[in-house]
Amino acid sequence: MDLVLNICDNHALDAVWARLVPLSAFEPVAKSAHYPIPSTWEHLVSHLPHPSLPQFNASIAIESAVSAWPRDYVPRQLVSLTAITLIGIYVLYFIFAGLSYEFIFNHEMMKHPRFLKNQVKQEIQCSMRAFPGMTMLTLPWFQAEVMGYSKLYNKIEDYGWLYFFASIPLFLVFTDYGIYWVHRTLHHPVLYKYIHKPHHKWLIPTPFASHAFHCVDGYLQSVPYHVFIFCFPLQRWLYLGLFVFVNFWSILIHDSDMITGHPLETVINGPAHHTLHHLYFTVNYGQYFTWADKWGGSYRQPASELDPLLEVKAAEQKKCKAALGKAQ
Repeated sequence: MDLVLNICDNHALDAVWARLVPLSAFEPVAKSAHYPIPSTWEHLVSHLPHPSLPQFNASIAIESAVSAWPRDYVPRQLVSLTAITLIGIYVLYFIFAGLSYEFIFNHEMMKHPRFLKNQVKQEIQCSMRAFPGMTMLTLPWFQAEVMGYSKLYNKIEDYGWLYFFASIPLFLVFTDYGIYWVHRTLHHPVLYKYIHKPHHKWLIPTPFASHAFHCVDGYLQSVPYHVFIFCFPLQRWLYLGLFVFVNFWSILIHDSDMITGHPLETVINGPAHHTLHHLYFTVNYGQYFTWADKWGGSYRQPASELDPLLEVKAAEQKKCKAALGKAQ
């Protein structure tokens, strides 16, 4: 997130903060025709806390639009990170979930007997309620990252190309195993009712259910992603790419798909596996791979006869027979 914050500061936030908390609001400006009278906004923000101010020059402060809250000021970083995270998650959610819903999700699933009335609307509303809480819970991790406590690095040469590519499966395996245990723990009766049950409201999920969690649930399942960069070195741009990927993957596995028979079916925990998780609750807790479920005894192999679409077809056939019976 420090990379994203730096980009946003360079292209937008420096100017935004210069207008929100201008340096000129915190120092007396000489009352003359050369300097304007402080505005009402400047008078209001002059009561805000601020770090030690630089040598003040009224003309520079006014003309160069300098903020009294510099980039390394923690309150500014916290506010900026909150705004960036919220905007980013809303954008990623609606773009990826919207595309998946439109082009990948089988809309026949919406005819399933267990598909809720107005479910898509409910999934989106649940996600919207969860995002602010998830953001606030995640903020300490992002702030620690911005303050340089993580092991993120810039130059690939620092660890070499071999480690750069090896860190990708290392990240996926580490986070997959962590999420497996977080997810399985959330299914314990003590926690399930209060934290994870809202997500299992969607027995036949759409891609919009991917982030429709209780905010604590969504946060806890993201913790392994944050822990990783404080334990292992990871190149900054690679981390950003992986972070986008994991959000995309979370959306993809919620499309209620039951395509079976592909060669990676016993290795990759894909949409079919997660569909079974939503239907049967205590199977396939993993995020990317099947090995943790196999080791933990919670693996269930997807099979064509378990496809929820079969119930849709059966229900349609039943309606057709009923209609024919009435016609006769």
